[in-house]
Amino acid sequence: MTLEEQKEIQQLKQGLMQSQHQAVISGCNEILLRAKEQLGVSQNTLKEVLYLKAVAYRLLADVNSAIETLNELIAYVPNYARAYQELGYCYLASDSKKAAHSFYQATRFNPALLTAWLQLEKVYKADNQSQALALCRQQIAFLTSLPKPLLGATDLMHEGQLHKAEQVCRQFLAGHEHHPEAMMLLAEIGIQLKVYSDAEFLLESCVTLYPENDRAAAAYQSLLSKLGKFPDAAAVAKQRLKYAPDNFTVKVGLAHALVGVGELEQAIDIYQGLLRENEDRPAVWVALGHALKAKGDIGDAIEAYEKAILFEKDFGDAYWSLANTKTYRFSDELLRQMVSLVDAEATKLDDEIHICFALGKGFEDSANATRAFEYYDRGNKLKKRTLQFDIVKTEKALQAQQQAFTKECFNKTQGCQAPDPIFIVGLPRAGSTLLEQILASHSQVDGTMELHDVLGIASSLSHQSTPYPLNVSALNEGTLAKLGEQYVQQTQAYRQGAPFFIDKMPNNFIHIGLIKKILPNAKIIDARRNPMDCCFSGFKQLFGDGQEFSYSLTDIGRYYKAYEKLMAHWNTVLPGEILTVQHEDVLDDLEGQVRRLLDFCGLEFEETCLTFHKTKRVIKTPSSEQVRQPIYRTGMGQWIPFESNLSELKDVLNVSSTC
Repeated sequence: MTLEEQKEIQQLKQGLMQSQHQAVISGCNEILLRAKEQLGVSQNTLKEVLYLKAVAYRLLADVNSAIETLNELIAYVPNYARAYQELGYCYLASDSKKAAHSFYQATRFNPALLTAWLQLEKVYKADNQSQALALCRQQIAFLTSLPKPLLGATDLMHEGQLHKAEQVCRQFLAGHEHHPEAMMLLAEIGIQLKVYSDAEFLLESCVTLYPENDRAAAAYQSLLSKLGKFPDAAAVAKQRLKYAPDNFTVKVGLAHALVGVGELEQAIDIYQGLLRENEDRPAVWVALGHALKAKGDIGDAIEAYEKAILFEKDFGDAYWSLANTKTYRFSDELLRQMVSLVDAEATKLDDEIHICFALGKGFEDSANATRAFEYYDRGNKLKKRTLQFDIVKTEKALQAQQQAFTKECFNKTQGCQAPDPIFIVGLPRAGSTLLEQILASHSQVDGTMELHDVLGIASSLSHQSTPYPLNVSALNEGTLAKLGEQYVQQTQAYRQGAPFFIDKMPNNFIHIGLIKKILPNAKIIDARRNPMDCCFSGFKQLFGDGQEFSYSLTDIGRYYKAYEKLMAHWNTVLPGEILTVQHEDVLDDLEGQVRRLLDFCGLEFEETCLTFHKTKRVIKTPSSEQVRQPIYRTGMGQWIPFESNLSELKDVLNVSSTC
């Protein structure tokens, strides 16, 4: 939002306070007209303008126009809590059910909206909804117990005003050192700002100071899992269990952590035990399904996902989990059910997104490309609106890597000399899981998972006077060696004792310069796939976390081009240090490419690498079931039936028409 736009918004707000409602509507319409004519109005300004226009209509008692404006706003920003709250006020006099639903939606997207909770309390009390009323009053009690600055900061955070929220929170902590709620809130803000090292320190300190505060411990465990520090997350989970041995949520948290470290049998036992006590737990059924899928028990995993739907018909994660097996086929009846659910007003946004992606896969399997793309596109657009991804900022970050690392930067005698790591990098859906499965079938190689440790090291270097990556060249030999040793030590928990191990985090392609500085003997394999196949496959995938570039055809195309450019740079400054493996070449000549892979890694040829699909191991990526089958070619050219819808992507990638 520009300074001029800020002034305009402030004038509109003053107009509302002075009851100049019609003038506010006119002012809003002028800005909206500028936006329609593409005269450079920011997204945040549009959001504010539509909201103020709706409020002005309601205050003029023109409720229908207010509702129409709010529906337009929600279509534009589907997770805007204040829009739902305002919608609730519009329905109060005419439709109590719609009012309740709107206030409920408001609290889902911003749990700090006390006024919305108070309205819900009235509705639940009038309707004798005792359970909902109890939960509502619990949240009201929590919010009212917070010091006003923290309540305000929480509200700002949920409204996306992260830097303002951080400022308020830090000011409060300056006068109230070690306040647990303030520490947790500042950590949550840090997570959203991706300042993970600060957030981790805050939560670790909070848990140390207040060991019986389970909310702090749960937040700490969640962050550790997000950062891929699953052994640490499991340790926190076990500590939580000591304080609350019978707590359902704590037990679920422990099972999640055990899945993270690959202790699937223990996790499955916990999930199944909890479900025997109470089977009406759809989220636990899905978690059980994920554990079974990672283990390779796909039939049992599918049954678990179907159980989740049985207990909660609109549970989107269950539908997408079925689709994400890549082998499941939806019945016509189930497809009809899903279509009705995505169009139902009561379906939550997150569920709608998940079901849209599942419908895309379902109709694609039925060879209905038109309807498949309709839902893929709808799901991607909804997901993108919930994110704040900026492709320009990302492109600049990748360019910074090229500026920071020259050929002269690298010295094989520096860093940790361990030869253990084999990094497989590239874009998601490029065939990296297949390469991992091939190498993990070798007796000398441990397959692990997508490890977050390099990303963590990069993050730890980011908050210095000279930021990462520009500061890496100034690191002394001792620091480089220490960082390399730290990586090897941290990843030890995922290994089974083989001399070599695989780190298959795709995003590590960004940090190849850092990797070769701290681990000069590490092997790096770049997994490539036809750009259209790779990008369209990414567009069809609803990722659990990260990969925010994938929810727009233009963004994913630009990201692919930036990736190609950066990889060209790495190959220039690190000649012979990176092996590029084209997915299509693996399909055409499996043995030849396997031998090439093994030679690059300094490994003797083993026949088991050719029969990789027989290797039993934990696999947690979307391709898990695909790599448990022999080589097949059906994934090639999957974008072609959708070509008429992919002009944006083709233009970015400079792909000519197939017609």
